[in-house]
Amino acid sequence: MSCESTIIEATTKKTAISVSGLGKCYQLYDKPIHRMVQSLIGSRWRLYREFWALRGIDFEVRHGETLGIIGRNGAGKSTLLQLIAGTLKATEGKVATNGRIAALLELGSGFNPDFTGRQNVYLNASILGLARAEIDARIGDILAYADIGDFVDQPIRNYSTGMVMRLAFAVVAHVDADILIVDEALAVGDAFFMQKCMRFLRDFRKRGTMLFVSHDGGAVTSLCDRAIWLEHGRIQRIGDARMVMEAYMEASLIERQGGVGTRGDAKVRLQPEKKERRINLRQELIDRSVLRNDMLVFPFRPDVEGFGEHKARVTHVAFCDGAGQPVAVVLAGEQVTLEIELVAEHDIDNVIVGFYIKDRLGQLLLGDNTVLSDEGDFGVSAGESFRARFCFEMPRLSAADYFITVGVAEGTQEHHVIQHWLHEALRFTAMGGGYATGLVGVPMHDVSLERVADEL
Repeated sequence: MSCESTIIEATTKKTAISVSGLGKCYQLYDKPIHRMVQSLIGSRWRLYREFWALRGIDFEVRHGETLGIIGRNGAGKSTLLQLIAGTLKATEGKVATNGRIAALLELGSGFNPDFTGRQNVYLNASILGLARAEIDARIGDILAYADIGDFVDQPIRNYSTGMVMRLAFAVVAHVDADILIVDEALAVGDAFFMQKCMRFLRDFRKRGTMLFVSHDGGAVTSLCDRAIWLEHGRIQRIGDARMVMEAYMEASLIERQGGVGTRGDAKVRLQPEKKERRINLRQELIDRSVLRNDMLVFPFRPDVEGFGEHKARVTHVAFCDGAGQPVAVVLAGEQVTLEIELVAEHDIDNVIVGFYIKDRLGQLLLGDNTVLSDEGDFGVSAGESFRARFCFEMPRLSAADYFITVGVAEGTQEHHVIQHWLHEALRFTAMGGGYATGLVGVPMHDVSLERVADEL
């Protein structure tokens, strides 16, 4: 309790954040009057109970590293970020940082609800270290990034939570931070702005240091190099993000199952000789149950964010049925065709058309291109229209929003130049699909369970 907390500049250029012996204790009183009495009697008697939100926290974060922080509610994640950001004073230990810190902590922190969005941009950016002249030079880009329209000149008390998050993230994205702290702030954003945020975070990883708190395991393993698992204010495990997340999920499952869950070495049997495929009723049973996995497809958006040299451009994207007609609903397990229509603005010796399906966090789930579709080059002339078709079985997907990125390039697989790339050309929403496991559920043609005689 007597140890002072300090936030100092790290002495080594290789370390962005150094945390040593960090702890935060709160005094809990049974009655409000006890707090006043305690201030009068000093330390002669103690009318409170100590609650250590964090204690004994030690770790370092290197420059350019992304560290995830996971744990259940109340584990101390937000407290740790506030201590590192300097918005909360520690009870013991110290934090050393090297570089400008920008933090997205509690929604709306750093904003005055009575100020307009524009005024709050100046307020928040100045708190994060920008001079007035620097803010003046960037205000246009910040407001364009937030994209909240005329609400920018209205008090933010009139904003939705998503609009507040847009404005806060837009400021953070334009302050040239060396260290970025994100505390579950993206959970309230709409799907399209979430994609924009995830692209920024992935780009920021290449040049800065990031602390990322999330309950989304996919986001942590996708974005983070390492992770810390906090439990009851102490570090339970620290290491590779995937391994820490797996340990955390395993512990959570064991707890939900009443503490039953031990690992054992399973005996591996050789698979029997492959039999002729039987008639599969499984998919039909799934499609007639609550496990049915429908995908609602939204119309193509030609105005979505994109880039390229535009010698060719994408004009339309759609899922089509067997007759080539666009469909608004597709079903997991059925054969679908993704059709991409394009037009050439200039002569191109060889075009490559491709697509990705990605989730709301920007993680790539699957994709392909036309490199292996034909022998030789596929050239197009100026003004010529052409299309690419990709036929595949629609995978099972957990209920969420998904996006299809499409692109056309000139050149070869190894050396090409993007001509038109649309980040979220098509959006679809998966519904149901409670049976899907992992990021993508592969539709099974046959699943069987049979008894085999023990080998002598």
